[in-house]
Amino acid sequence: MERTTSSGTAVLPIPATKKAIARVALVDVKETATRILADGFRQFGIECVSMSGDAPQRMQMEKFEGCVVRLNPMSEPIMQSARNSPSNFRMVLYGLGGSTQDAMSFSRYGINAVFTEPLERQAVLKLVRSTQMLVLHEFRRYVRVPIVTEVNVSTADGKRLTATSVEISAGGMSLKSKEDITPNQNVEISFALLTLPRIWVKGTTTWRKPQSKTFGVRFESGDERRLKIKSWVESYLEC
Repeated sequence: MERTTSSGTAVLPIPATKKAIARVALVDVKETATRILADGFRQFGIECVSMSGDAPQRMQMEKFEGCVVRLNPMSEPIMQSARNSPSNFRMVLYGLGGSTQDAMSFSRYGINAVFTEPLERQAVLKLVRSTQMLVLHEFRRYVRVPIVTEVNVSTADGKRLTATSVEISAGGMSLKSKEDITPNQNVEISFALLTLPRIWVKGTTTWRKPQSKTFGVRFESGDERRLKIKSWVESYLEC
């Protein structure tokens, strides 16, 4: 219900945020960035927990649904501790302050998404919205896994290009590349994902968005190698 101030101006009520049902660790994040990230996650019922030097130890002892770490070598022990933890190895791992290329340097730890700096509230909300179902374990409605890794693409006419994965599902994946590629092309792609060794699979490009430099690949149904990807996705989404 609206209320009216003494000046007669209508004031809309502030929407209530969801009760926190998941936790995301913010490791060595400065105060200003912490406020922006915490506010963004809070909109989706996700609580942020700030930590610093004791982060690797806490990753072994506490349960978190996500973690935001800076994309630099100093954060590697934290990533390693998270992925080696029985409770946290499936957590959503967010990179902070680096580029996609920086994220690929840590691809063995399965960086899921990257917050670019300087942080902007709308960009933070957009990224959290696109990943929050995975954080909240609502897998039946969210069957795509955000992940950042290098993908090699070969087209039927012999063209080769390098792309970066955005999301992957049992049936296909979305990628980002500066190279121009059109829909309805037969391709073969190869990539590696955490516990999944490098795999090759055939597919067809289905769409292209020039503005965001992204495109989609649908895996070829007759290529049995895609079943390994399906198994990996299902395993990743297990609680």
